[in-house]
Amino acid sequence: MADDQDILTMPRDQIAELQVQKLKRTLVHCYEDIDFYHKSFDEAGFDPYAFNSLDDLRKAPFVTKQDLRDGYPYQMVGVPRSKVREIHMSSGTTGVATVAAYTQSDLDNWADCFARSIEYADGGPDDVAQIAYGYGLFTGGLGAHYGMLRSGATVIPTSAGNTERQIRILRQMGTTILACTPSYAMHIADTAIGMGVDPAKDFHLRAGIHGAEAFSDNFRRELERKLDYKVLDIYGLTETGGPGLAVECLEQDGLHVAEDHFYVEVIDPATGKNLPDGEWGELVVTTLDREASPVVRYRTRDVTRILPGSCACGRTHRRIDRLHGRTDDMLIIRGVNVFPSQIENVMKAFDQVSSWYQIELTTKNYLDVVTLKAEVNPSFDIDDIGQIEGLQRRIQAALKAALSVGVRVKLVEPQSIPRSTGKAKRVIDLRKE
Repeated sequence: MADDQDILTMPRDQIAELQVQKLKRTLVHCYEDIDFYHKSFDEAGFDPYAFNSLDDLRKAPFVTKQDLRDGYPYQMVGVPRSKVREIHMSSGTTGVATVAAYTQSDLDNWADCFARSIEYADGGPDDVAQIAYGYGLFTGGLGAHYGMLRSGATVIPTSAGNTERQIRILRQMGTTILACTPSYAMHIADTAIGMGVDPAKDFHLRAGIHGAEAFSDNFRRELERKLDYKVLDIYGLTETGGPGLAVECLEQDGLHVAEDHFYVEVIDPATGKNLPDGEWGELVVTTLDREASPVVRYRTRDVTRILPGSCACGRTHRRIDRLHGRTDDMLIIRGVNVFPSQIENVMKAFDQVSSWYQIELTTKNYLDVVTLKAEVNPSFDIDDIGQIEGLQRRIQAALKAALSVGVRVKLVEPQSIPRSTGKAKRVIDLRKE
């Protein structure tokens, strides 16, 4: 097989041929070694032995997170336990976790995929990578760790938390690449500034590999201004093997899918029909060479699109756009579908407001009420009641115009919305309390 650089610039017809060959093996593996797929393929009338083209995959049934939960703990694992080298799990906030098992080959491929984030940042053995994702069952920390090691970079596994120590290490150890959630990177920046540290001058960063949660272009610009580095988005899910499925390059023009390891589709979430490149819909992922926990046509619930055309960087792997939201965190407000990212897009037009916000859902007289709590920037005088009320009214009017639904706005002091070392909690649902 060609080396990694050749794979990243492989002609499109050769990429498709490689995907077909890998899919033939994966589909048979799923059918013969995992009872769920044997049953679901048969029920859908899908014959894995007759698969010959990428279009044939559209005949295969979807798999959902609930299917994976129903198979907890080992029913969706396709290899003997003796071949499993590592297990990760989702948070299981709804009661039952989803399990991701890895053979040694799976771990090697995962490391290769995440290592591309360093290559896309024009990095390598001369870099010092500080990993502030949480280590453990969450895939972020160890996925970044394996990938950074594979890239040849020096790795500092700080894990999440202990922010003041993170700042000392960033200043003293020559860290050039920071890997963590974008919200925690912002928390590091704000904490450093509060300590009298100027991150743009006192840190040595040149790139950040930030994933596990969506963030806006406005949030990216603010991070880049405060930390004086380039922010690259990375995407992946526990169910598909962790971060590294797709990564931005320095062009910041979409995330390159690791198409030698994954096949992606975008579908209409209501009909399940495939959408053409350029149209927004739900991302569907099929793993091409996972042994322990393969997934076929996994409905991610993430909303994105496949970007048409090629990237200026010269790499040929298709790109997905940065996430627009999720089909399952979509807010239905009096019959109108609203994504939190749409609210954030309206907010970024107001310089007085920072990137920190929470959406609070309550009920009054049997109707849903949505309140946007947003921090003002430190330069804004929050004690000036007239200014605050006027700004709240302008933001509410902009939201009404953009969303066709009313959203209450409550502006709060800087640093008053709780921070987290992991994913930022953007939506607080109090309707059942």
